[in-house]
Amino acid sequence: MDQINLFEMLYGPYKITKPIRLIELFAGIGSQAKTLERLNVDFQHYKVVEFDKYAIKSYNAIHGTNFETSDITEIHAKDLEIVETDKYEYIMTYSFPCQDLSLAGKQRGMKKGSGTRSGLLWEVERLLDECVETNGNLPQVLLMENVPEVIGSKNIEHFQEWERKLESLGYRSYCQVLNAKDYGIPQNRRRCFMISVLGDYYYEFPKPFELQLRLKDMLEDEIDEKFFLSQKIIDGFNRHAERHKDKGNGFAWNPTRGEGIAHALTASASCRSSDNFIIVAGTINIGNNEANNRVYDIEGISPTLNTAQGGHRQPKILVPEKIKKGYAEAYEGDGVYINRPHQKRECVQKGMIQTLKTSGDDVGVVTSDSRIRKLTPLEYWRLMGFDDEDFYKAEKVNSNTQLYKQAGNSIVVNVLEEIFKKLF
Repeated sequence: MDQINLFEMLYGPYKITKPIRLIELFAGIGSQAKTLERLNVDFQHYKVVEFDKYAIKSYNAIHGTNFETSDITEIHAKDLEIVETDKYEYIMTYSFPCQDLSLAGKQRGMKKGSGTRSGLLWEVERLLDECVETNGNLPQVLLMENVPEVIGSKNIEHFQEWERKLESLGYRSYCQVLNAKDYGIPQNRRRCFMISVLGDYYYEFPKPFELQLRLKDMLEDEIDEKFFLSQKIIDGFNRHAERHKDKGNGFAWNPTRGEGIAHALTASASCRSSDNFIIVAGTINIGNNEANNRVYDIEGISPTLNTAQGGHRQPKILVPEKIKKGYAEAYEGDGVYINRPHQKRECVQKGMIQTLKTSGDDVGVVTSDSRIRKLTPLEYWRLMGFDDEDFYKAEKVNSNTQLYKQAGNSIVVNVLEEIFKKLF
């Protein structure tokens, strides 16, 4: 049985019953708007605030709109035009920049007055204050999305300051970290969401459900050779690994140990190696570590590789991990990091992909012929929940570089769908 929630007992659930006027701050390519379109609800693309001229091009191409670029620091309450709140439901979304919060960034934080990109959160505070001063009208629903570090130990003080501000304006806020793989998309992407509702109402986040799709289901059938790792790229990885192998991070691969692996295989199996990947062809058994799909301690790999007697999985590629200086097994259809040598863990995702970044160079997939390739821009967009038609519209107005970036900066539409469904 589900536990009884005190807030649910005290406050009723908030339900949208009026036409929606959507205000998207830091809009990107409009995943919020895409979600409402997919849910077939009555809404207007009311206001869009987005600084990136390339993102606006894609937004307009996808949604059939004609918005101009705009800077949130130059936007005021009068520009938002929040009026007739008795007739319309105003939903304002704000997925403010994560660069200064993410573990992959410099972690400069979001403190008010810091001048960081993530500090643009406080421009939302200014806008809400101006709304109160202008006519007293506020959006009935606010939706925040950002990386989990927004509520991490380094930022929690400032996040709680933001929560208190919203409370002072009359909002009740509900926050939770959701993972895309729990809501229909084979991507291990954790993001923090907060729903703030004006008034004494309760909001309950959607419950996870079993993933039906695999990464293989999201991939294109025919792939240009340019997306496969070339020897030049592998050599570049090798040079990086060579520079780092003496730093105790367990990432570098020693070719002499690789010879030990080859000698341990029978004629039914063979391998080739680079400093980043050991490519294994044939059916082999990884000792007693098969259950957790990881080979620990590179020095101990050779004795543990034996010919399988049948019924075992077929490891295709061993990918170095920093955890215990081990190697994780990657099979056809598994996602792997291909350009993240500082990655500490989760270098392999079984049947799914790691968190998509803003470049197409970070993650890849193992193919049926024991090769690794990068994802295509279309696959990036599919893994963010967008339709192929949306991608083709954006492709007409933007380069592949921008298409990768726009997808990586976006929000998984399928996750937003489940969040918004709870409001209807």
